Amino acid sequence: MTVTASSRRSPEVGTADSGRHATVTLAAAVLGFFVITLDATIVNVALPSIRDVLGGGITGLQWVVDGYTLMFAALLLSAGSLSDRIGARKAFAGGLVLFVVASLACGLAPSLPVLIAARVVQGIGAAVTMPTSMALVRHAFPDPARRARAVGVWAMGGAVVAAAGTALGGVLSLASWRMIFFINLPVGLLTLALLARSPQSPTRPAPFDWIGQITGILAMGGLTFGAIEAGEAGFTAPKVLVSLGIAIVALAAFVLTQAKVAHPMVPLSLFRSTTVVIATGIGFAFMVGFYGLPFVFSLDFQQQHGLSALRAGIAFLPMMLLSACLTPFSARITERTGPRVPVIAGLVLIAAGSIALAVLPASAPVWGSALLLIPVGLGGPLVMPPTTAVLLEHVPAEQTGTASGGFNTSRQIGGALAVAVFGALISGMAGFQHGLRISLTLAAVVALAAALAATRITVSRHGT
Repeated sequence: MTVTASSRRSPEVGTADSGRHATVTLAAAVLGFFVITLDATIVNVALPSIRDVLGGGITGLQWVVDGYTLMFAALLLSAGSLSDRIGARKAFAGGLVLFVVASLACGLAPSLPVLIAARVVQGIGAAVTMPTSMALVRHAFPDPARRARAVGVWAMGGAVVAAAGTALGGVLSLASWRMIFFINLPVGLLTLALLARSPQSPTRPAPFDWIGQITGILAMGGLTFGAIEAGEAGFTAPKVLVSLGIAIVALAAFVLTQAKVAHPMVPLSLFRSTTVVIATGIGFAFMVGFYGLPFVFSLDFQQQHGLSALRAGIAFLPMMLLSACLTPFSARITERTGPRVPVIAGLVLIAAGSIALAVLPASAPVWGSALLLIPVGLGGPLVMPPTTAVLLEHVPAEQTGTASGGFNTSRQIGGALAVAVFGALISGMAGFQHGLRISLTLAAVVALAAALAATRITVSRHGT
């Protein structure tokens, strides 16, 4: 299919030839990734403060986190397809504007239902922003070596958030939990200013696959909703069974229609590559540990050990700071060893940290947990940058948004299910500590399974 662009130059070539344009585009992509990731991590340490002001139990707090993640996961496939059709730059701008407006609504929310509703809208904006930020990097850096380094810089957005998010959330919560949402406004506006200076993105004109859009949203939304509600009502509750049933039927319909329609939202040919499939699975497994563990330990530090939000945030600093320090070296490590070695090593570190935390006595001091979280943090920069770079190498340039949407859908489903399942376990009748240990064991098993799959990653390129 012909790839077009609204600019007179070929964006793929013109953007790469202009160092200034590539730098500005990368900066916008990094900040966009930063701000939507910040909103996921910064909320964790503020959950008790939100409950004190707006009320709600564990389920309500789960929805403050997963209301965002639900829409994020449900709409990523649609957003990736939209990015390819209208151009990454235009889609990125629209998603970010929606995200910033919703952040303002979150900060002004007078009740928990209003806050959750605003978080849902935030998730919609984030769903559009995430895959388009990856597509912007892909179009700005067509050369594989430069792209790998750019992906490392892009990943720094997530690493810096991981390092600063929990502590920043604790600091801002001292004034008001509402500040954790208001901080998105200046970052979002700066990102839009940078984006205005970047070139137009290529487009892939095609009719919208409405059947794919609807079935994809129903499948992802039903799965995430069912998992969240199962934590409170149990997996045999009627609403849970109905939700999961809808997800299964919708997923089957999605796969069948994608194989038959003339212009599928997600061409199944993208997943003929074993490496693309493995990369997508690694994204899921990574988020189970890297997203689920901070959720449960934020509650553990504050509810079980009596820490304030600020002190809980500080307890995460060793994990997050060392992760941020390692991230700039991720591309160099991958260039020397290939992607398999760092990805497998990172997943094994996440598993090892999870197992160590699972056997740590409940009476152990907080600093013991903080130190054992470090391997989990180190796994992040070893896993995600090379996995992302490998994925981008194995898909055609004009389908980058679609592939990024599928990849990030897997990531967000992993994070949402981790929060849902781990939240159910720690609030169960067996008690918090028992649920915590089971959660950590599950995270370790998932990470080790992904490490085994990562042994089959290849480095051959599909196209540029």
